[in-house]
Amino acid sequence: MARRPLPRILSNGSAQLARSRELARTAADSATDVLHPLITIARGLRRLAAAGRRRWTETPKERRGALLFLAASVVLVVALVPYGPLLAAITLMSAAAWQGRDRSPSASDGPDESQTQRLKSLYEALVPYFSAAEDPEPLYSHGGAWDKAFPTYAFDGSGRISQLVVRYPAYFTDGEAEARARIEHLLAAKSGRGREYHFTWDEEGNQLTVGVLLPLPVDIAAQHFVTTSGETVLGFTDPTRVQRTLPVTHGERQRDVPPVVWRTGLRSTEPHLLALGQPGSGTSTLLRSIALQALLHGDVVIVDGGGTGEYACLTGRDGVLAVEAGLAGVTASLEWAATETERRLIAANRAHQAGDPPPDDTKRPLWILLDRPTAFTHLAAADGRKDPQSLLQVPLRHGRPANVTVVVADQLDSMDALIEPVRQHTRARVVLGPATAEQLESVLGAPPHTTPIDELPPGRGYARLGTGPVHRLQVPATPNPYDDATPDALCEAVLSLLPPRTTPADGETIPEQDQSEDVPEPVPTAEEPEPEPEPGAPETPEAAPAAVPVLTKET
Repeated sequence: MARRPLPRILSNGSAQLARSRELARTAADSATDVLHPLITIARGLRRLAAAGRRRWTETPKERRGALLFLAASVVLVVALVPYGPLLAAITLMSAAAWQGRDRSPSASDGPDESQTQRLKSLYEALVPYFSAAEDPEPLYSHGGAWDKAFPTYAFDGSGRISQLVVRYPAYFTDGEAEARARIEHLLAAKSGRGREYHFTWDEEGNQLTVGVLLPLPVDIAAQHFVTTSGETVLGFTDPTRVQRTLPVTHGERQRDVPPVVWRTGLRSTEPHLLALGQPGSGTSTLLRSIALQALLHGDVVIVDGGGTGEYACLTGRDGVLAVEAGLAGVTASLEWAATETERRLIAANRAHQAGDPPPDDTKRPLWILLDRPTAFTHLAAADGRKDPQSLLQVPLRHGRPANVTVVVADQLDSMDALIEPVRQHTRARVVLGPATAEQLESVLGAPPHTTPIDELPPGRGYARLGTGPVHRLQVPATPNPYDDATPDALCEAVLSLLPPRTTPADGETIPEQDQSEDVPEPVPTAEEPEPEPEPGAPETPEAAPAAVPVLTKET
């Protein structure tokens, strides 16, 4: 059977639609050009009418009569003068055309003198890195044309470079990290210090795009984030790095910000986290934020190696199994955590072999949060005990199938004191506070695409989840609510997220003893003789004990 051809409108309809759309666009442009004077006059008439209405409303009521009489007199004089209406119409149209003109400032054709000098100095600084003696037509040369090397540029209000596109020769070794680092350091120094720059290398097009990053929000307090079980918000980052936003509340306003979400649980590829930073960089704030989010769906064991009471607000709360700050308590808690991990593994394995779902007591997440565990390493060595970090091997190695998550926070200088399982199994990494590019690369495993700066607010740093990209990070403000220096608004935000206090299992309380009842006093025995009264103590009849014979060998 022969196939019938498609109708012509279906076979070449797309071409006709494209041609019709182009004709309509051309006609609209032509009509706009032709009617531009009329559009300008109409805009001017609207502005003149608005100005007259505003003048009428601003005029007091007792003067409006005189204003109407003056307007009527002007109209009468114009009507009686020869060619008056024609001249009035011409004057009105001229005024409307003047008022309806485009008042947007015209863009400058190029940079001013100071901006040109800045671009020239930057071009001259790049000549030693982007030039070669064998190049017959060098793009970079002393005294060369900088406009060919910088096709796109932009400046901020202070006159510093805010965006720049740099062209470089094809023989530059842009595939080497050291060569890139030299260029990035030079551009950051010449464009202005104290700002964070983002570098995008286009190896195929031999172009480097430099952009200035805006500061991350530091005013977002701890709150209930819109996440599911197994998702933890570490902080917030740039909108260009993630494709998800979370609604957060700041005061009475609500806005959407891009988060850094860490996923834990059975299907997580980064089940444990390591956070490092300088003193005062915000690692304890990060642990408090994680603890408040973990308590929504699981239990928490906290080890405070700092000994400053940063986690006292969590003591005795529902879901907080222990908050330990002593060596003996820390060892006992970590031993229990290792045993609990083994128990969960055995119970889940038996359920899998029997073809049953895992027991409910193995599904509830267990979080082990350790702040400065290396402090107990020195104490244990001095006391002749084993390092408490050695008890983390079982939760670290087998914690993912048992729903056990380990979070370790320590100082950046103490990374060498961490045991090998901690460094090996914590694939999610966070670095807070000032750090060099070498330190960031050694901890995160990859250099950031931004230039680190020396002065950072608390909770500001970088994060990398597994083999993913390096994100800028700002931890939510989660300070210690018992600290006197904490603002009242942040204290209330943290206290509102705390679970209630844990009640006794039997629900009973010890009744207070009634002082009015006569309680018989115990009779002293020979093994426990009655204590003698202190000399000089006043004797009162109510406090005088009854005369009770004491048994001795002579009697």
